[in-house]
Amino acid sequence: MYSIIKRLFDIISSSVAIILLSPLFILIIIILKFSGEGEIFYFQKRLGYKNIEFYIYKFVTMIKDSPNIGTGSITLRNDPRVLPIGKYLRKTKINELPQFFNVFVGNMSIVGPRPQMKIDFDKFSNYYQNNIYKSKPGITGIGSIIFRDEERLLSNTKINKHEFYKKYIAPYKGELEIWYYKNKTIFIDLTIILLTIWVIIFPNSNLIYNIFKSLPKKPKELI
Repeated sequence: MYSIIKRLFDIISSSVAIILLSPLFILIIIILKFSGEGEIFYFQKRLGYKNIEFYIYKFVTMIKDSPNIGTGSITLRNDPRVLPIGKYLRKTKINELPQFFNVFVGNMSIVGPRPQMKIDFDKFSNYYQNNIYKSKPGITGIGSIIFRDEERLLSNTKINKHEFYKKYIAPYKGELEIWYYKNKTIFIDLTIILLTIWVIIFPNSNLIYNIFKSLPKKPKELI
């Protein structure tokens, strides 16, 4: 019953979002077309439900071939690969809005684990790899809220960025997504959506830990 209700919610909410956001989409398309490199949409392979790859949709925020330049799949604060308009799109998360089309066609949900690139997914242990995507990936989720400023963590670490991700970020993300899989309900999904709006307005808030008191404790290296 949960999966049926959730899919109906995804179809209705993504349809409404696409219609309401269409003027914003048109504005961003025009801006991207006449700025940067003229590219508008970015289609990238991600791991999804049952570890099956799909293409995620985003507005372009970085220069072409950026995954093969510099820090690769990891983006840092003030990353030179990010386009001027891309900084604003990333900060406001507007670059993520085309994913409502992913939700509408069914390879994503509004709420779920964040879909990873394979290079980052491979940094998870086998246990997490086998269990995270038993839930359909989402535009937002527990991991997306808690790691909303992941770029800061990666920028501030003194060790290799990819090693830091593998040693500290990936294990904690895995714990969070397993928590979601074991506890997911429509009520929790709706709460996560409201918390997503909350942290966009109040980015330094840790309200999520007060609401979901059973969440895995954050390692000190990520504070």
